[in-house]
This record gives sequence, C-alpha cells and structure tokens, in this order.
Amino acid sequence: MKRTGFLLFTFGSLLSLVTGFNYVSKEKVVEIGELEIKADKNNTAIWAPLIGLAVTIVGGAIFVNQEKLNR
Repeated sequence: MKRTGFLLFTFGSLLSLVTGFNYVSKEKVVEIGELEIKADKNNTAIWAPLIGLAVTIVGGAIFVNQEKLNR
C-alpha cells in the first residue's frame, strides 16, 4: 500500500505540472479509386490541474495512513 500511495502521489504531481500534450494523427482528405491523399492533423489532450491535485491528495493519504488501512 505504501508503494501504491507513493506512485499515486508522484503521478498526481506530474498531472498537476503537465496539463496536456499535443499529438499528430493522419486524416484521409481525398480518396479517388486507389489514390488516397492524407493530411496531418494536430490534436491536443488537455486536463485540469485539479485532477492531478486530487490524485496527489489521495496518494498522500494512502501513503501516510497505510498502517491504518492494512488492519
């Protein structure tokens, strides 16, 4: 349980600091017979820093109170 709490605390801290990322995907623009034309499409994944804060708090609570949770 202590390891789980530490991992959640670390992951939550990272979620709070890094609030999103960009990635590129291929999108089909035109298809005529066997001819295909594709274009790159930029996408963004964004989340609220409060989600990371909540995960950090839960991880810290598990880490600190792991003896009480194991009873």
